[in-house]
Amino acid sequence: MDSIIEEVRGCSQCALSTTRTNTVPGVGALDAPIVFVGEGPGADEDRQGEPFVGAAGKLLTKMIESIGYKRSEIYIANVVKCRPPGNRNPQPDEIAACQDYLYRQLECIHPKIIMALGKFSIALLTGHDGPVGRARGRVFMWRGVPVIATYHPAYYLRQPAQKRHAWNDLLLLNKTLEQKVEDMDSHSKVPQKRQ
Repeated sequence: MDSIIEEVRGCSQCALSTTRTNTVPGVGALDAPIVFVGEGPGADEDRQGEPFVGAAGKLLTKMIESIGYKRSEIYIANVVKCRPPGNRNPQPDEIAACQDYLYRQLECIHPKIIMALGKFSIALLTGHDGPVGRARGRVFMWRGVPVIATYHPAYYLRQPAQKRHAWNDLLLLNKTLEQKVEDMDSHSKVPQKRQ
């Protein structure tokens, strides 16, 4: 992971490298059972070099805590590692330039489950390029890892009445994670010899 972060810090593969203050590779536990993947850093993240530290980050922290984890126990990353100017959507060439970094981070952590936050994260990790509402409530797979899709926390800040969707998606995440752990436990049990 250290080498990935160093590569991100020196990256100049797209135009975002010319407007950033800091790169925002990701933060959290390298043995995290859950990785949350957002879209791109905002102004606060660009200043601090850490993902989800603004208002949306505070909400994400509450979401994480609502399912029994501390922020330090999971990993948080974004599709693009530099802030798009004016918080605009990341462009296809910018996503393509950062894609390998995210994939390598996920392979390094090897989480039990991923939560994709928002349209661009969902598209990259699931291939679903329609509305977020059509991806919610489904379990996708990325290289054998379940992916749960939900709206970006910033959406829930703009549409507080929709926060029930976040809770339902977190319940689905927990249920899927529990099932995966049960499946892993059952596969790891050594059959006993018959007497």
